Amino acid sequence: MRLGRGAPGARAGYSPAPDMTDPRMPISTFMTPAPISIGRQQPMAEASRRMTEHRIRHLPVLDGGRVVGILSDRDIAMVESFPGVNANDVTVEEAMTPDPYVVHPNTPLVEVVAQLAEHKYGTAVVIENNRLAGIFTLVDAMRAFAGFLRGGSAS
Repeated sequence: MRLGRGAPGARAGYSPAPDMTDPRMPISTFMTPAPISIGRQQPMAEASRRMTEHRIRHLPVLDGGRVVGILSDRDIAMVESFPGVNANDVTVEEAMTPDPYVVHPNTPLVEVVAQLAEHKYGTAVVIENNRLAGIFTLVDAMRAFAGFLRGGSAS
């Protein structure tokens, strides 16, 4: 007996899980959606606090909702290493990397990973309709890779 339009024995409306071993899957499948971000005029101390609180290493930098840069924990460490510099007196904009690597949610995983490796980027910012949709970091890449090695489970 066939139930619904799916495979034999499937429930109506059921669709099988995507093939997580396909590197052409869109980056949206693997990205961290709705990432923590920060405004460009915020102090570096606030960026450091957010990274510590949320246990993350990258913050997309926004100006009026538009991505204008990326800030990493290494950027913060560099600023904090300067003698006499107070992280409350330095803005995120002064330490961020402007014009980060940006992709659309439908960009294939294989393309994003190839660009990260080729250019030694630590992250890809995912933009849809000129708005921040997600972030894909090396941690996300390792999760995807582990899923491939397990034969299809990305979690």
